[in-house]
Amino acid sequence: MGRMYAYSRITPGDREEEIRSVMREMQVADGNIYADHVTKKHRALPEYGKLLKKLEKGDLLYISGLSCLGDSYAEVKEQWRLLTREKKVDVIVLDMPTVDTRKGKAQYGLLVADLVYSLLDYITENDNNVRKSRQREGIAQAKQMGIKFGRPPKPMPDNFFHIYNRWVSREITAAEAAKLCKVSRTVFYRKVKEVRGSMKDDG
Repeated sequence: MGRMYAYSRITPGDREEEIRSVMREMQVADGNIYADHVTKKHRALPEYGKLLKKLEKGDLLYISGLSCLGDSYAEVKEQWRLLTREKKVDVIVLDMPTVDTRKGKAQYGLLVADLVYSLLDYITENDNNVRKSRQREGIAQAKQMGIKFGRPPKPMPDNFFHIYNRWVSREITAAEAAKLCKVSRTVFYRKVKEVRGSMKDDG
């Protein structure tokens, strides 16, 4: 059996000594207990980085909760994959006692680890779909309210139609017309398309 470690994220309001006491009850040595203090402004995890460097295949890691591994389902999923598949360590989640990757390992290998990963994968995908759906709904509502997205169109010079007519008459090239309008050829052609479209509507 490998070494035992423990990790937790300490957020404002948490009682750090109580958390460390629980870790000690798991017979984890003080020197192997790692904790990062995080706030909304400070999300760096230096202690977790140190822990990752020490973890080796066969080690046992206690974490206070899955939320220790990330701020989103995607982050949690990635760290779970890193710990269980790359580092090949066993993980026990203290606030979810049934999540213990050692269970059934002799008979079924990484069954528990893979089940948790699959669940996180599903939740991540579902979370992304829900977020995208809400974004689409928000954009649709905004458009109904007349809100326009993207950069506002670059205004054309007052003499645009004079320049346009010169281009139509082939007095000047599209590049020259665009230069006179102080826009790119792409923007010039787009404006030409709008003008011709409005002419058709009027017709």
